[in-house]
Amino acid sequence: MSKVNITFPDGTVKEFDKGVTGHQIALSISEGLARNVLAAKVNGEVWDATRPINSDAQVQLLTWNDAEGKATFWHSSAHLMAEAFEALYPGIKLGIGPAIENGFYYDIDFGEYEFDGSELPKVEKKMLELARQKDAYIRKEVSKQQALDYFTTKQDEYKLELINDLEDGTITFYEVGNFTDLCRGPHIPNTGVIKAIKLLNVAGAYWRGDEKRKQLTRIYGITFPKQKELTEYLHLLEEAKKRDHRKIGKELELFTFSEKVGMGLPLWLPKGTMLRERLEGFMRKAQVKAGYEPVITPHIGSKQLYVTSGHYEKYGEDSFQPIHTPHEGEEFLLKPMNCPHHCEIYKSKPRSYKELPVRLAEFGTVYRYEQHGELHGLTRVRGFTQDDAHIFCRPDQVKHEFEKVIDLVLYVFKALGFTDYTAQISLRDPENKQKYLGEDALWDKAEAEIKQVAEDKGLTTVIELGEAAFYGPKLDFMVKDALGRKWQLGTIQVDYQLPQRFELEYIGSDNQKHTPVMIHRAPFGSLERFVAVLTEHCGGNFPLWLTPDQVAVLPISEKYASYAQHVFDTLKAQDIRGIMDNRDEKIGRKIRDAEVKKIPFMVIVGEKEQAENMISIRKHGQGDVGAMSLEAFTKLFKQEASL
Repeated sequence: MSKVNITFPDGTVKEFDKGVTGHQIALSISEGLARNVLAAKVNGEVWDATRPINSDAQVQLLTWNDAEGKATFWHSSAHLMAEAFEALYPGIKLGIGPAIENGFYYDIDFGEYEFDGSELPKVEKKMLELARQKDAYIRKEVSKQQALDYFTTKQDEYKLELINDLEDGTITFYEVGNFTDLCRGPHIPNTGVIKAIKLLNVAGAYWRGDEKRKQLTRIYGITFPKQKELTEYLHLLEEAKKRDHRKIGKELELFTFSEKVGMGLPLWLPKGTMLRERLEGFMRKAQVKAGYEPVITPHIGSKQLYVTSGHYEKYGEDSFQPIHTPHEGEEFLLKPMNCPHHCEIYKSKPRSYKELPVRLAEFGTVYRYEQHGELHGLTRVRGFTQDDAHIFCRPDQVKHEFEKVIDLVLYVFKALGFTDYTAQISLRDPENKQKYLGEDALWDKAEAEIKQVAEDKGLTTVIELGEAAFYGPKLDFMVKDALGRKWQLGTIQVDYQLPQRFELEYIGSDNQKHTPVMIHRAPFGSLERFVAVLTEHCGGNFPLWLTPDQVAVLPISEKYASYAQHVFDTLKAQDIRGIMDNRDEKIGRKIRDAEVKKIPFMVIVGEKEQAENMISIRKHGQGDVGAMSLEAFTKLFKQEASL
């Protein structure tokens, strides 16, 4: 029998018989590893652990500890769920069932069945019953005609539509138990490794994301190889519900939404506005130190502006429809991006190489038409404000400017308590270059520069192909919050394309015209999303310098209202923000209400405090601190409120 050479991630090379599988390779190492292998990464592509390898290959064995191993586990669980639904609801039609960041879903057309989610426990029970049968996931290559014939028999128009988009010779089915699905895979070896199952919720989803198509029922679920892991996950879900920024935002009166104003258009209430303005002030101060100049641009722009930039071609469908004026041929768009406006500001006068870099910063509000079903609190909205800036620099300045922006992003994260993050180097998809603007040479240069700077700064990085902006590669900061969830916050992008498209120039030391390089950056990303993530990260207990109400002055009764007012006014004169609770309520109720509002300090005044010209301090979540003078409290407060 002929042999193949298998190269492992550590560089070790071992020889195996041709046709060896990932599972057999794992078994040659240890039985324990073989039990835990879920899939194999073969030459960069994730395969079934049972799929034969017929040529020399680089192989990584994937377990539950690998992101791609989890994705394979959850994709296989989606098939198990679909099998259970088919068994319980014969004749249903299936859309798609992918793995997602945490778990999986399947889109189902229930036809004549009424399904409201109340029967999810019954489906979970059926899934566990099927999982215990340890049925293998079997991959089969089929012709396009075979695939069409199979799903024509099942009268499943969704699968038929998907098959019609595929090329003959690239189509595979997967069988597990009594269930067969159109799927490219990969899958785990068998259902037996799925030990713990929870179907989480039911939602509506338009077929292929098109609001004009039929709405299917989307079932979300998650599975684990151990019951303990499911228990821990469900505990995190409960904690996430408590920290939901929509819930906390309502309790703390930060923001609201109105159907009359429009879906996805947040209204900032006074306390939320105070919080937001302090974030802006924090960033403005940092930007001034870093040499940025503030600018302001309109909320709309000529359609031609975005045709020139390429945004209309690439994002026209995600923008609001053009605004037509009475003047023939005149069209405007609600601003989807700030960068084209900043290009025109740069272009407003001649530039010399001695002036560069030019750093233009704006808290610019932009508008994008997100689908109804994708809107979610402040994290997915239709109108949002970016802490946007664009640096126009010479090619020899790119590395230094990029490094300075990284420093700014890390300063923001440190000040706001984000300590766990990864820098994602987002590159273009080499297999789909038509998605992007510009020449290969400039893309290669920009991608190499980002990789080099990230390495020089010692960042923990991952590379993601296909995640670049259409005009250039990016460094995206993926931040983990207190519950371990990942969010994309800060972003930095190198752009050789827009300066060319807008014919931007500077006069070089050789007295010739040159094209600047453009760096896009937004450490917060958007204020809406950042506030949402920060709220959930700290559970609404914002840093003292940022929180809208820092103190609550609580007189024990009306007899001490005058002294309480004196205390309140004295603190206010020291720029300490707060409220005075003069209600005719018992002090216990006032303390409970201040705790619910997450006010960091409660200043309690009564007979003893008034007589001794003192105050009693209680700290949110911690209890009594003790009595002290106003001067001592002010000193303590200033120390804790400093950045």
